[in-house]
Amino acid sequence: MSYTREDIIQIAKDQNVRFIRLQFTDLLGSIKNVEIPFSQLEKALDNKMMFDGSSIEGYVRIEESDMYLYPDLSTWVIFPWVTDNKIARLICDIYMPDGTPFAGDPRGILKRALQEAEEMGYSTMNVGPEPEFFLFQTDEKGNPTMELNDQGGYFDLAPTDLGENCRRDIVLMLEEMGFEIEASHHEVAPGQHEIDFKYAPAIKAADQIQTFKLVVKTIARQHGLHATFMPKPLFGMNGSGMHCHQSLFTGKENAFYDANDKLGLSVVARQYMAGVLKHARGIAAITNPTVNSYKRLVPGYEAPCYVAWSASNRSPMIRIPASRGLSTRIEVRNPDPAANPYLALAVMLKAGLDGINNKMSIPAPVDRNIYVMSEEERQDSGIPSLPINLKEALAELLRDDVICEALGDHALSHFYELKEIEWDMYRTQVHQWERDQYLTMY
Repeated sequence: MSYTREDIIQIAKDQNVRFIRLQFTDLLGSIKNVEIPFSQLEKALDNKMMFDGSSIEGYVRIEESDMYLYPDLSTWVIFPWVTDNKIARLICDIYMPDGTPFAGDPRGILKRALQEAEEMGYSTMNVGPEPEFFLFQTDEKGNPTMELNDQGGYFDLAPTDLGENCRRDIVLMLEEMGFEIEASHHEVAPGQHEIDFKYAPAIKAADQIQTFKLVVKTIARQHGLHATFMPKPLFGMNGSGMHCHQSLFTGKENAFYDANDKLGLSVVARQYMAGVLKHARGIAAITNPTVNSYKRLVPGYEAPCYVAWSASNRSPMIRIPASRGLSTRIEVRNPDPAANPYLALAVMLKAGLDGINNKMSIPAPVDRNIYVMSEEERQDSGIPSLPINLKEALAELLRDDVICEALGDHALSHFYELKEIEWDMYRTQVHQWERDQYLTMY
């Protein structure tokens, strides 16, 4: 929705909004905010609200810490779950004191990629995300346990799906905040859920993913539950993905659709897919950014481990949904909900644009179940695997000049450093599996 500065001030007065959260996202995808009282709203709307960037993961050093929050007025919303001392939210872009955009702002990185697409004639990147999550019970202190809230399965109903009431309240809150909810259901694993909302232009879609996570966690807590977007919280069960449906538009025309093509896919769609497939290993550290992400990307749990595409098979990394015309799109299935959505969309878009720019040819579709193919069969079919761990993914990222350019030097160096530390902490930790396996054996 479009708001003016005066609209927001008037709405805040009329609705008795007492506090406003100026929200942004750090490099690792965590939501941050500076909360201000209503008396400071006009100052914030004039882009004069300063904060300390050195305290934010992946931002700047203490010597250059002053940064400014520029609110995006279209993101104004009042949190419906707060009835006393109402709180509103504005999502912000990050600027330097000299008035230039901060190079390490994830939202700004996505805007740069979208600007490149626009210069190529693609006015809009539409994205339909599908973030999945688990609901765990909490203990008497409100801390999460490893006890699931139900033993339901795919599309189950109550009483098997004990998360139904929580999920319904999440949907109601999202709708009050302007989301158009398309579906809400139990996922494959016990305690696992999915709520799908309508596609949107890329910036709005990324904003919505962050808002969605905040609402899910908040409402789950009100139900005595803990919601987690951790990709693989439980061994032996499906993990949580964040499939990203995407398409490019030129004005009101879907650039991915060609009525004369056997599959209804344009040359642009095929080139875009070819680019995403070519850079799949390079973007994995961004779309699957944690040590735990690679516990999900293993055969046998419906998560894509292999770099391939199909219009009739869900085992490859890219699937072509059946809808055509304006709804023609590709579904990139490897991202997970731990990803920073701004960075994930930026690198997927940049990969696709590289495919278009270089007129890349797409490999043949793989319509067999890749999970049952032998390694030799996959090699003969030219099907690479995604990285098997974060260390390998980071190495692939550094080797991919196109994806490095999409991130920019600042974000790339800080992201790599943070993730290298994460990997080293994991590598040097002694895990319970090792104790179970070796303590009595040796």
